[in-house]
Amino acid sequence: MTTSRRLADRKVAKFQKNITKRGSVPETTVKKGNDYPVGPIVLGFFVFVVIGSSLFQIIRSATSGGMA
Repeated sequence: MTTSRRLADRKVAKFQKNITKRGSVPETTVKKGNDYPVGPIVLGFFVFVVIGSSLFQIIRSATSGGMA
Protein backbone atom coordinates (compact mmCIF):
# COMPACT_ATOMS: atom_id res chain seq x y z
CA MET A 1 0.00 0.00 0.00
CA THR A 2 1.90 3.03 -1.22
CA THR A 3 0.96 6.65 -0.60
CA SER A 4 0.77 9.13 -3.40
CA ARG A 5 3.49 11.72 -3.77
CA ARG A 6 1.00 14.53 -3.18
CA LEU A 7 -0.21 13.01 0.08
CA ALA A 8 3.35 12.41 1.24
CA ASP A 9 4.30 16.02 0.44
CA ARG A 10 1.30 17.27 2.39
CA LYS A 11 2.31 15.21 5.45
CA VAL A 12 5.90 16.42 5.20
CA ALA A 13 4.77 20.05 4.99
CA LYS A 14 2.52 19.61 8.01
CA PHE A 15 5.30 18.17 10.15
CA GLN A 16 7.84 20.74 8.91
CA LYS A 17 5.50 23.48 10.09
CA ASN A 18 5.36 21.86 13.52
CA ILE A 19 9.15 21.62 13.69
CA THR A 20 9.52 25.37 13.22
CA LYS A 21 7.11 25.97 16.12
CA ARG A 22 9.00 23.69 18.50
CA GLY A 23 9.91 25.33 21.80
CA SER A 24 7.71 28.39 21.39
CA VAL A 25 5.06 27.46 23.92
CA PRO A 26 3.31 30.51 25.39
CA GLU A 27 3.61 30.99 29.14
CA THR A 28 -0.15 31.38 29.49
CA THR A 29 -0.64 27.62 29.33
CA VAL A 30 1.04 27.29 32.72
CA LYS A 31 -1.51 27.64 35.52
CA LYS A 32 -0.70 30.60 37.73
CA GLY A 33 -2.46 32.15 40.67
CA ASN A 34 -3.54 31.39 44.20
CA ASP A 35 -5.72 28.41 43.46
CA TYR A 36 -5.44 25.99 46.36
CA PRO A 37 -6.34 22.31 45.93
CA VAL A 38 -8.39 22.39 49.17
CA GLY A 39 -10.79 25.01 50.40
CA PRO A 40 -10.19 27.22 53.42
CA ILE A 41 -12.89 25.43 55.44
CA VAL A 42 -11.26 22.03 54.95
CA LEU A 43 -7.86 23.50 55.77
CA GLY A 44 -9.24 25.15 58.91
CA PHE A 45 -10.88 21.90 60.00
CA PHE A 46 -7.62 20.01 59.50
CA VAL A 47 -5.68 22.56 61.58
CA PHE A 48 -8.38 22.44 64.27
CA VAL A 49 -8.18 18.65 64.48
CA VAL A 50 -4.38 18.54 64.58
CA ILE A 51 -3.98 21.30 67.17
CA GLY A 52 -6.95 20.06 69.19
CA SER A 53 -5.65 16.52 69.36
CA SER A 54 -2.19 17.69 70.38
CA LEU A 55 -3.66 19.88 73.14
CA PHE A 56 -5.84 16.98 74.29
CA GLN A 57 -2.78 14.71 74.41
CA ILE A 58 -0.81 17.29 76.43
CA ILE A 59 -3.64 17.75 78.92
CA ARG A 60 -4.20 14.00 79.26
CA SER A 61 -0.52 13.32 79.83
CA ALA A 62 -0.29 16.18 82.39
CA THR A 63 -3.24 14.91 84.41
CA SER A 64 -2.09 11.30 84.46
CA GLY A 65 1.38 11.98 85.78
CA GLY A 66 3.34 12.35 82.56
CA MET A 67 3.87 8.72 81.61
CA ALA A 68 0.67 7.53 80.00
